[in-house]
Amino acid sequence: MAEATPLYDSYSRAPLRFERGEGVWLIAENGERYLDFAAGVAVNSLGHSHPHLVETLKAQAEKLWHTSNLYEAPGQERLASRLVANTFADKVFFTNSGAEAIECAIKTARRYHFHKGHPEKFHIITFDGAFHGRTTATIAAGGNEKYIEGFGPKAPGFDKVAFGDLDAVKAAITEATAGILIEPVQGEGGVRPVDPEFLRALRTICDDHGLLLILDEVQSGVGRTGRLFAHEWAGITPDIMGIAKGIGGGFPFGACLATDEAASGMVAGTHGSTYGGNPLAMAVGNAVLDVVLGDGFLEHVNDMSLVFRQGLESLKDRYPDEIVEVRGQGLLLGIKARRPVADLIKAVRAEKMLGVGAGDNVMRLVPPLTVTADEIREGLARIERALDHLKAAA
Repeated sequence: MAEATPLYDSYSRAPLRFERGEGVWLIAENGERYLDFAAGVAVNSLGHSHPHLVETLKAQAEKLWHTSNLYEAPGQERLASRLVANTFADKVFFTNSGAEAIECAIKTARRYHFHKGHPEKFHIITFDGAFHGRTTATIAAGGNEKYIEGFGPKAPGFDKVAFGDLDAVKAAITEATAGILIEPVQGEGGVRPVDPEFLRALRTICDDHGLLLILDEVQSGVGRTGRLFAHEWAGITPDIMGIAKGIGGGFPFGACLATDEAASGMVAGTHGSTYGGNPLAMAVGNAVLDVVLGDGFLEHVNDMSLVFRQGLESLKDRYPDEIVEVRGQGLLLGIKARRPVADLIKAVRAEKMLGVGAGDNVMRLVPPLTVTADEIREGLARIERALDHLKAAA
């Protein structure tokens, strides 16, 4: 019988205990080394114990941890200025998580229309398969019943339509619609990239109807797809965007970015966060950008994506009874399995490699963006051995 735990029973955890990490490797308490292509669910963008991040965090920890947002914040101003300089945005609000970043994005959109004299405009169009967080508002935005069940009435104001259905989007627009919220690549929903033409069409619809286009780039942002943000591949810009995960490289924080116009309703007192933008988070975020914005970094991501994608497609060709499809963009890739994906994840884990489950029976593969071609080939070899074991056991 399993020993009782003082923790909530809300996680189904793998029986692994890690004590340290080195680049793409995690080392368990018993000394076993695991190739980490889960990266803390696409969080550890620069791998484990990246020297620049470690030194930056140590240096900041010796100076200042927290002051709150009652005072000016030089670290916030520097990081926000860099994000503004490299994106569509004019304004940034710092949060502690991706869900909080999307909450801020929702509030920003609703407050914009309220500020313009249209308080009735608070509905936001969302999509099947979306995942936007675990707060009461973001589970309502995602619309997945298994996350909503048991938490009382669903938060109002979210109108879900079929993924990729432009006619459904148009039909959902009413006088109460404030904006459209979408992930350029659905991660949790099964590693499904949105067609660039669809994103461009959404931008046009928003412009034509006076709506705000809100992007959730919590998982797809900060270099994960080979551009700083995934929407850049479509050649469009949003009005509001939520980010997190990769921007902290493992340190928990997020941000909501917006144009001046979209953020015009967020005046003093309308939103806040005690911890958001604390000095530790800002130091790490600036260190992450030092690396991601460095010469050749995004080119490296694209090069490694090509190696990885080609290798996975080769596995699909050789194991058609195990792999239905290879999906994704950049280093946000997925294998849609024919058997229950939990079996594939378990088999891969037996080869001392980590992947992440996703919707639509998909295993996500999201290695650190610093991964090398040799490490990718090692990962492909381990996946192949896992597929061999599954095939032999069938």
